[in-house]
Formats: sequence, C-alpha cells, structure tokens
Amino acid sequence: MERLARLSKRFRAVSGGALLSLALASCSTFNLDQIGWSQITPREQDAVAESLPPAQRKEHERLVSTYGGVYRAPELQALIEQTITRLGAASEKPELKYRVTILNSPAINAFALPGGSLYVTRGLISLANDTAELSSVLSHEMAHVVARHAAIREEQIRAAVLNSRAISDTLSDPQLGALALARSQLSIAKFSRGQELEADAVGVGIAARAGYDPFGASRFLTSMGRFAQLRATSLGAGQSKDLDFLSSHPSTPERISIAVANAKQFANPRAVERDRELFLKALDGVVFGDDPKEGFVRGRNFLHPNLGIAFTAPENFTLENTPQAVLGATPNGKEALRLDAIKANESQTLAEYISNGWVEGIDTTSIEQLQINGFDAVTATARGEQWSFRLYAIRLGGSVYRIAFAARDLTPEIESAFRQAATTFRRVPPEEAQAIKPLRIRLHRVVHGDTPEKLAARMAYENRPLERFLVINGMQRGARLTPGDYVKLIVE
Repeated sequence: MERLARLSKRFRAVSGGALLSLALASCSTFNLDQIGWSQITPREQDAVAESLPPAQRKEHERLVSTYGGVYRAPELQALIEQTITRLGAASEKPELKYRVTILNSPAINAFALPGGSLYVTRGLISLANDTAELSSVLSHEMAHVVARHAAIREEQIRAAVLNSRAISDTLSDPQLGALALARSQLSIAKFSRGQELEADAVGVGIAARAGYDPFGASRFLTSMGRFAQLRATSLGAGQSKDLDFLSSHPSTPERISIAVANAKQFANPRAVERDRELFLKALDGVVFGDDPKEGFVRGRNFLHPNLGIAFTAPENFTLENTPQAVLGATPNGKEALRLDAIKANESQTLAEYISNGWVEGIDTTSIEQLQINGFDAVTATARGEQWSFRLYAIRLGGSVYRIAFAARDLTPEIESAFRQAATTFRRVPPEEAQAIKPLRIRLHRVVHGDTPEKLAARMAYENRPLERFLVINGMQRGARLTPGDYVKLIVE
C-alpha cells in the first residue's frame, strides 16, 4: 500500500488537486468534469425512491447511481422480499418495514438506510449459494436498522465537529481543533467497526430465529474472502476496494471465527433451512460481472457499447472495469494502466491539456501529436520517483479519453508495448455493439461423469476458470459433485 500511495501522489485531476491513482488497490477522487462509465445511461425511476422522504430519497438516488442503477429480476426480487418478511418477523423490532433494492453492480456490497431501505448488489447475491447465506447478509443489514447504527454514527460525527469547533473557538487555535476532530474520527471509526461486529451477532440471531441455518453467515463470509483473494491474485497489483463490502467491514478471517461462535450459540434443530435449489433457480439467468451497458471486460479487451469505444491492453495485463475508469496491472505489479474520460474544453488543444495539470512531472519536450484510428491525439512521458509514465489524450466528440500507462522500468520493449496498446483505441461499430451480450449465471444439473474441472472448462473465462467455478459454488478444491445437484456456471 505504501508503494501505491507514492504512485498516486504523481497524479492530480484537471481542477481541485484531486489525486488520481493508477493502482488497483487505491480509491480515486475525481473532479466534477470526470465522466463515470456508469453515469452514461439514464436511470429508470423506481418505486422505492418515490416512497422515501426527501432526505432519504437523495441518499437512495446516490446509491442507485453509484452502483449502476436498479437491477430488475422479478423472481429473485420476490424471493428476497419473502426472506426479508420472514426475517423481520423474527427480529427485535417486528413492526419495522423494509424496502429492498437490487443494485445493478458486480461489486460485492450491501447497505441499509435508517428508515429501513436495504440495498444489495447483484454481485453479492451471485456469490451466495442458498437462502441461509442470503439471509445472513439481509439480517446483518436489518440489524443496522434495528440498532439505529446509522443514526448513532451521525450523532457521533455531529458531536465530533462541535467539539472541534469549541476547542478552536476557546483556545483560538485551529490546529488543536483539527487534532481533536482527527482523534474523534478515529474513535468513530473504531465504533463503526464495533457496529459491524454487533450487526453480525444480531443478524445471526435473527436468521436463526427465522429458521435459517445460522452457519450461513460463516459460509458466505468464507466465499467472500476467497473471491477477494482470487481477484487480488488475478490483478497482481491489488484489488479495487472503493466499491467492496470487505473494504468497509472488519477483516474476513476475524468475522468468520466470530460468525461461527455466534452460530453455535443459536444452533437448534429448527434452524436448518438452506433451500439451495430454490435460491439457485431464482438466480438462473442473472447477469454476472460487468453489464455491457456500463462497459465490460473480456480478457485484455474493454468495450463500452453505449460510448462506442474499445481498447485492448498489452499482453499479461488483467483489466478491471470500475464505475469511474478501467484499471489494469500485470501479475508482478510492475506495470499498470488507467483509461478514463473527461468532458472536453473545446478551446484547449490536446497539447495544452496534457502539459497543464493532468500529471505532475510531465516532460514537455516529449509531447507528440498523432492520429489514432482517425482521432486527434497527443502523447507524452512523465517521470516520478519510482515510476515512469507514457500518457495519451485522445479527442472523441465532446470528450477526451485518457490512457495512462505506468512502469517501474520503462524499457524500450515495454514502451513499444504501451504504444501498440494505445493504437487499439477505436470506435465500436453499431453492429458490433449490438452483438455484445453480458455474462450470465446458468444452472447446470450435475450428471454422472461431471467434475469441477470439466464444468469449469465450459465457463467463459480464460483466467483461472477452475478457481472461479469453485468459489462461486462455495466448493473447495478436491470437491466431488453429486448427480442431481445444481451448480452455477458463468457463460455468455
């Protein structure tokens, strides 16, 4: 992380001094002119937003926009609502009413607002394998509502701000006030961690009283941890944590051990329901990974049908599509890239743009104007303390697309690979865009002779297909399949 932090210091946005990081493990901040891939398409109106008071509606709309919009899956939505109704009746406050929104995002995350609005991404749901695992997530978020955690956190933050102002005013020393605020925020962070662990414990109790297997929480946490590790290993330089359940909650190994201990306290003969087949059938056909409407990654290729662009990374790169940018890295973490876009200032030339504020350490003598597949473009180099950069700015319509390549050692071979990759940036013809289909979860009923290896070969992945098959099905290496059981496959 220290290495990545140093790397991020070399980047700043066009205005406001916001830091831009090439590293996959960092969370970037963007200026207001930034174009987010997930903000391109209009959002559908949803009934939940219209039913909320103004203050909560704003937060609801922010979450829906950040996480790709509302995902429509009637059968899955009905199953989730039935599960919530059952959990609510078994909770400490059965009078509370809940509204659930499935977010159209591959991220692994879930949220709760104080009024009882619950949010769960399709990425998180796709990682579950039965209703007990699903109920562990829903009951955890319901526990936040029951315990008024969001309201308590707001009160803590308000008190910390008032305390800081009081110290600053009384002592006429803004620095002491800022120090007091920083210390208070640290205690709030610890308190929030305690809230998460409390929600785990309360949630397991709710699920068990509702009749669900209380060990569903530990199984699901194990799958999340394995999924995070698989992604981190595939990406080499780390994983994108800005939209991830594991980045805002206590560490997975600790939570698993606590979840097992909690489950043992609530275990009873009536709390055994898992309904694996029922749950998997509701999941059949759900989009997995990127939605093509928001742009998607296939191997080293990135395509965005709505924006009409495509790009191919250099060999050995693994790509990840985030709502703000496409990020990439090599397994050894020695090379990285970032592709994003900004609204173009038509009065500013690309040469002026690339030399004035995008990246620190720019070598203005290296600025070179060129054409890339018919588009006006410029390229230049920049150097930091430990990284060297090859930068491209490409004008397409009212936007400037930016590709930043980074290398620990920018050798002539790596430089050539970066230049070759930049030339793959192109416009996607409408017929090609229309032919693009998302990956989906498809159920397969196991027959005699099926093995994890054979079924993994049918998955739409070139990279680690067996590991992906095992993780999404909650299986360990060496697992044997039982004829008649259902398993998940990810196919086009």
